[in-house]
Amino acid sequence: MKLFDVYPVNDITITKAQGSHVWDDEGTQYLDLYGGHAVISIGHTHPHYVQRLTDQLNKVGFYSNSIHIPLQQQLAEKLGKVSGKEDYQLFLVNSGAEANENALKLASFYNGKKKIIAFKKAFHGRTSLAVAATDNPKIVAPVNETDNVVFLPWEDLAALEEAFKTYEVSSVIIEGIQGVGGINVASPAFLQKIRCLCDQHNAVFIADSVQCGYGRSGKFFSHDHAGVNADIYTMAKGMGNGFPIGGIIIAPKFKPAYGMLGTTFGGNHLACAAALAVLEVIEKDNLIANAENVGNYLMEELRKFPEVKEVRGKGLMIGIELPEELSHVRRELLFTYKIFTGEAKPNVIRLLPSLALTKDHADQFLTAFKQALKPVHA
Repeated sequence: MKLFDVYPVNDITITKAQGSHVWDDEGTQYLDLYGGHAVISIGHTHPHYVQRLTDQLNKVGFYSNSIHIPLQQQLAEKLGKVSGKEDYQLFLVNSGAEANENALKLASFYNGKKKIIAFKKAFHGRTSLAVAATDNPKIVAPVNETDNVVFLPWEDLAALEEAFKTYEVSSVIIEGIQGVGGINVASPAFLQKIRCLCDQHNAVFIADSVQCGYGRSGKFFSHDHAGVNADIYTMAKGMGNGFPIGGIIIAPKFKPAYGMLGTTFGGNHLACAAALAVLEVIEKDNLIANAENVGNYLMEELRKFPEVKEVRGKGLMIGIELPEELSHVRRELLFTYKIFTGEAKPNVIRLLPSLALTKDHADQFLTAFKQALKPVHA
């Protein structure tokens, strides 16, 4: 049997990882500024994380949601404390797509309406409703197509107001910072207008925090920069530092009912142990403040390069937009300078490192980035 070939991959095999570094099967060390799509939040193989999972695996790795799992309540309490959303409710799943799928479904259960507002360049996942709300027709199969999703221009207040006049809106789903779309930051005014219109029309404000949440932006949720609360926050990626876990936290006005939502693997013992370890390290090591400080430093330094068209982001979610003639820089960083970064097409380098990234790591990247830009002067 062969693998179903759907991923373009770099010819690198990672066999070891520690902190902000990984090593390939030839022993070459790389600086990891991508964390496998923003997943590595506290650093690779963090000792506390490894110990938490090991201890739990030696007790019980899995049982279904048909019995009490005290770790789930422990996770809910810790998440409420660290995020500041202590009056919300937690539902656990396995991935970001599942989180968004359940959020959209719950919104429709709540108000009985169907229309979903999403935005140009949005990415919300690859499952049924999540992919329908993703602005990429190439990954939307015919069976996923629906007229229940309306895509609006990013940051267009007039279009947003008009949509609420035109449709019976069930929910608005928005990334506080678009990831795949190119690190586009939603302004406080735009998020505040969404909150206001949702309140006026009994619609549900869904804050997709799968990539931009969990402390990455310098606040627990990037939407928090706007000073408003969403009705539902979706999470995954950094939540488990590599262990598959996702979740939604749900405002008190939503009332649960047996059978409304469900999952086999969501909230299993190992997943909860991983997520608890992540929150414990974030809290103990003050990683949200570190993300803000190191991220601000990186963005400030990157803006000094005349070759860079624009630097966007918050905290350690950074997009570096380059002109087309510098589209080689990302590969140069990886294969010459041994630094992993991500991309958003056509020419945006994405930085999504561990929240424990140090200033020394940032300086290492900046030095390499300066060198990688040099061919333009040749």
